[in-house]
Amino acid sequence: MARVKIPVGPQHPALKEPALFMFDVDGEVVVDAQVRLGYNHRGIEKACESRSYLRCIYLIERICGICSHSHTTCFCQGVEELLGLEIPPRARFIRTVVAELERIHSHLLWLGVAGHEVGFDTLFMYTWRDRELVQDVLEMISGNRVNYAINTVGGVRRDLDPSVVEKTLRAIDLLEERTHYYQKVATGETTFMARMRGVGKLSREKALELCAVGPFARASGVDIDVRRDDPYAAYNEIPFQVIVLDWGDVLARAVVRVLELYQSYNIVRYALKSLPDGPVAVKAPRKVPPGEVVSRYEAPRGEDIHYIRSNGTEMPERVKVRAPTLGNLPAVVESLKGGYVADIPITVASIDPCLSCTDRIVELRDLSSGREQRMTWQELQSYGARWHGR
Repeated sequence: MARVKIPVGPQHPALKEPALFMFDVDGEVVVDAQVRLGYNHRGIEKACESRSYLRCIYLIERICGICSHSHTTCFCQGVEELLGLEIPPRARFIRTVVAELERIHSHLLWLGVAGHEVGFDTLFMYTWRDRELVQDVLEMISGNRVNYAINTVGGVRRDLDPSVVEKTLRAIDLLEERTHYYQKVATGETTFMARMRGVGKLSREKALELCAVGPFARASGVDIDVRRDDPYAAYNEIPFQVIVLDWGDVLARAVVRVLELYQSYNIVRYALKSLPDGPVAVKAPRKVPPGEVVSRYEAPRGEDIHYIRSNGTEMPERVKVRAPTLGNLPAVVESLKGGYVADIPITVASIDPCLSCTDRIVELRDLSSGREQRMTWQELQSYGARWHGR
């Protein structure tokens, strides 16, 4: 049978964000796959260069709606290292609490999406119902359900009073009780397991070779987690287990996330019950000494990396973000090969892709001169006006 090229995207039901996957298909089998980005680039890294470090936090928070705390913590950690600031112990614990609540929120959201992709919409409804509990707690802590604005350079902006701690612990108990059902579904529901077992296989060797991160890598037997390997916030003071499976398929990625929920519940409990006394922030200077830093953070989807370079002014000279989805794209393309066309949506969804925090622009090169073709902001605005005019 002759090979056929099938484009999936950039607008399609599997993802709510634009990306183009091109598949070479032999019958129903995917022989090769490529991914193309560039449909959703917002220029956040460049925009940081014209804003103060404090204003950058609110921009960085909008890289991703689900991992907003991940990005601001990663950024603030880097700036604090450049400043030589050590934030108060209470601030470190509060950052950890919000980080794990965000992980719970993200994993529940993903589990619902996974159920939806395989036709199990009841699971979708249940997990998104419970996700509301987490968002209610985050709103109670920060005043916001999506972008929590909890971080600042030097600590956090809001404290936790005893009533908030008590209500959060009650919510965690309820969520843990309901998670037992999701564990039964992920490990015992016949249809769910049959639809995911053996799908999107990725070996440990390929996961290491292609630098996979997060639950996607841990489901292929790669024992990595920044919280343990390069501790930040309060993780070096809180006991927890890194969940690793060696099945290497979509089912393993579901089970890893469900089991990680239990670890997050335990971390939140421990942090709230061991919350140190004292201030939640220290004063930070506006100007940052010259230097560069790489900050790492274990976001719900995997390792998040922020590179920050300072020139001694109030604004960064360079900010570079390597979000976890960008790290997982080569590996998920590999895991699609040899699978069936019907398994494309759930395999792509198994990395929990976030393309708004991944997208990059493409630089065009003039083949005759070898020079890169770049536009200034004014040229880009004029081009956009002409394009929309047509």
